[in-house]
Amino acid sequence: MTRTILDVHILQVVPPSNLNRDDTGTPKSAYYGGVRRARVSSQAWKRATRNAFNELLPPEELGVRSKKLTAELAERIIAKSKSSNSLKAMELSVATLLAAETLRAATGSKIDAPKRKAKDGEESTAAPVSSYLMFLSRRQLDALADLAIEHSGPEGDLKVLKNYLKDNKSLARQAVDARHSVDIALFGRMVADSADLNVEAATQVAHAISVHKSDIESDYYTAVDDLSRDDESGAGMIGTIDFNSATLYRYAAVDVDELQRNLGLGLRENETPSTPVEKAVVAFLDAFITSLPTGKINTFGNHTLPSAVIVKLRDRRPVSFVSAFEEPVPQGSKGGYLRQSCHQLAEHVENLERQYGIETPEAHAWVFRVGNETEALASLGRQVSLDVLLREVRAAVAQRLAPGASA
Repeated sequence: MTRTILDVHILQVVPPSNLNRDDTGTPKSAYYGGVRRARVSSQAWKRATRNAFNELLPPEELGVRSKKLTAELAERIIAKSKSSNSLKAMELSVATLLAAETLRAATGSKIDAPKRKAKDGEESTAAPVSSYLMFLSRRQLDALADLAIEHSGPEGDLKVLKNYLKDNKSLARQAVDARHSVDIALFGRMVADSADLNVEAATQVAHAISVHKSDIESDYYTAVDDLSRDDESGAGMIGTIDFNSATLYRYAAVDVDELQRNLGLGLRENETPSTPVEKAVVAFLDAFITSLPTGKINTFGNHTLPSAVIVKLRDRRPVSFVSAFEEPVPQGSKGGYLRQSCHQLAEHVENLERQYGIETPEAHAWVFRVGNETEALASLGRQVSLDVLLREVRAAVAQRLAPGASA
C-alpha cells in the first residue's frame, strides 16, 4: 500500500552547551560506532518543538498537557456560565467539583485532591489533580465544559451531573476522542486508565547525536559577592558545570496518513480535506527545524540554527541516514566537522537509495543549506530557501492526499 512519509534530516553545529542533561547535571551522551557521542533526547526536542508551536499556530489548534486539567476546565466552566443569559455565574468551588467529575467520566482517571498539605494545618483549597500528565486539546476542554454546564442544571448541581454521566459516560468520552489538537495528532497521547483513548503518534523523532566523538568538559566558575569589602578574600560562590560541543545529526519522520487519521478532514466550507494536515506538516517542519532545547541556555547562549536540512517525501517507509556517521567523522584539515559530515552524508544517501531502489523524485526532495561547507549536499535534492521549502512541501502533501492521487 502506498504511504505518504515525510523524512527530515538536519545537520546542526552547537557550541559549548548543555542542551539536555541527566540526573547528575551532565550532558546526555551515547555510544555509537564505538565512541562516545553527544546526545539530545527526542523528548527534549519534541518539547522545544511544541513550545515553538505557540508562535506558529493559534491556541485553539493546540493542546494542554498537565496534571492540573481540573483547574483549567473549571475556568472554562466559569467563563461559559458568565457568558450565558440563562445560567447563574458559577463559583469556583462549584465549577471545580463539576470539572473533576466530568474529567473522571471522560478519561476513567483518578482525580483526587493534591497530596501536599496546606500550611498551618489548614485544608488545601487547590483543585484536584490527576496522578499522571493528561493531554487534551483546548477544543476537547471546551466540549467538556459545555457538557458539564448543560447537564448540571441551572444552578450547577453536582448530583444532577453525576446522574446524567452515570447513564451517558460515552458522550463524555467522545468529547475527548474527537477534534484532536495538532500536537496531540503529531506526538500522540497515552491515557493510562483508558487505552481506547490513546492516540497513535504520527511523528517519530530520533535522539540527536553528534557525528563525531564528543568529550564532556567541566567549567569551574566563581561568583563575587557585590557587598564584600576589599579586604575580604574568596568568592561568594563556587561551582562547576559540565558541557560539550558537537555537530549533531537530527532526524524525524512524519506519517502523513496517520496524521490525517488523527486530525480528520477539513471542518470548514473553504477547506479541502487535506487542509488541517497541510497546516500541521508545515508547522511541524518550521518548528522542528528552528527550535532548540533551552537547557542552560542562559549560561551558554548557544543560539544556533541548522547548517543543512534535507527533506524527502517517500511512499513506502521512513529512512534515517544515521548510518552515514557510524564511522565517526574525522576533523577537517582546517578544523571542524561540518564539511566532512556533508561529504559522508551525501555519499551514504546516494549509495543507500541506489542499492535499495528508493531514489526520491526531484520534485519530492529538497535541500536547504547554508555556506560552502555544505556544498556536497547539493546533489540530494532541489536547493531551496526555508520559506520555499515550507511552501513546496505543503503543496506536495496536498497533491499526495488529493482524492484519486497516485504516488
